[in-house]
Amino acid sequence: MEKSYSQRLHNVIPGGAHTYSRGDDQFPSNAPSILERGEGAYVFSPEGNKYLDYGMGLRSVNIGYGNKEIADACYEEILKGNNLTRASVTELKAAELLCELIPSVDMVKFAKHGSAVTTAAMKLARAYTGRKMVAVPVEQPFFSYDDWFIGSTVLTRGTVEEASQLTLKFNYNNIDSLKALFDEYPNQIAAVMLEAATTLEPTANFLREVQTLCKANGTVFIIDEMITGFRWDLQGAQTYYGIEPDLCTFGKAMANGFAVAALAGKREIMQIGGILDEGAERIFLTSTTHGAEMSALGAFIKTMEILKRDLVVDHFWNYGNKLVTGINNISKELGIHEQFYVEGYPCSPNYVAKDKDHNVSLAMRTLFAQEMLEKKIMMPYIAVSYSHQEIELDMTLSAVKHALTIYKKALESGLEVYLKSPVIKPVFRKYN
Repeated sequence: MEKSYSQRLHNVIPGGAHTYSRGDDQFPSNAPSILERGEGAYVFSPEGNKYLDYGMGLRSVNIGYGNKEIADACYEEILKGNNLTRASVTELKAAELLCELIPSVDMVKFAKHGSAVTTAAMKLARAYTGRKMVAVPVEQPFFSYDDWFIGSTVLTRGTVEEASQLTLKFNYNNIDSLKALFDEYPNQIAAVMLEAATTLEPTANFLREVQTLCKANGTVFIIDEMITGFRWDLQGAQTYYGIEPDLCTFGKAMANGFAVAALAGKREIMQIGGILDEGAERIFLTSTTHGAEMSALGAFIKTMEILKRDLVVDHFWNYGNKLVTGINNISKELGIHEQFYVEGYPCSPNYVAKDKDHNVSLAMRTLFAQEMLEKKIMMPYIAVSYSHQEIELDMTLSAVKHALTIYKKALESGLEVYLKSPVIKPVFRKYN
């Protein structure tokens, strides 16, 4: 018997994909196990099935799959040689563009993925302060696959315990919990890193208080903008909330799916990774062969042009508003608005699935995703792109009505009648 795509993937790739978020255990069993291509807001399986996609390349595709302008910009750079022996003009243009765009940014180092730059930010903060400890919010699930962070989660296998012991945890939106760390470890905390917002909105003056607390203690304040960057605001969540980090990190939607990440920030800190300060002890900051690959940086430059020209960030908010309102209205009409609702920021909304006892339920989430797929809409989470327009909104709300009608029946008469798939699992769990 011919092996399935899933069997072939797992035979040659641990986990069956190159991020766990793409794994079989993240989707209902009626999801396509493999995809062949994407176009606009749609993805296609090898069998020719077409799905409206809300995963959008793990949020990295913000304009749309296969955008010709961006692809052409990328191709032009490939024809220039793609990766040259010395710094390229494209590399300089990209760096100057980011420095001009983000008010807190004086200098930048490009890399290929988020973990490289978040880890580099922590290394730089330690070098700058001469301290070892770093702090992150316990509620925010992922900053890096490197030991300093992933070893501080339940996923400790293969990590060096000593590295993660230097990572402290505080509670998001609880400034007292961070103050307690500074009291317990005086003059020992090199950096505080956090996402400005997730589905949770920062309360009161929380972010400014973190910034003030870091400054008072000589600690580097780092905002991780992997998800918020170029989505909350063209200048990132830091501008949206009026804060000024010492360092910031970007990735995901910088280049419409092409691999670009960035560590950026104030010259005073960034320049210690330089080579001009004669006699100064060196730090080996991100130094990667492909970090300034011209094709990806060409895509970044063109993506920024489109974001500005077409007011794409405004579109995220407008489309998201309509989507959130539409879904929540359907849920309310069906009388299940306490068991299923969409929360968070319209530019990056999140759906919450609960059981009849009002407990958050992965089984009910699986059922909703399964029924959306029955209508050829893949919604593991909600990542809005510029290619999601009115026709896609109408398709989505029609499918949501179907999915939530089944959801209501499952609440009333039992999930087992309707759920045809194993329940999806959290990515960040200790055991398979």
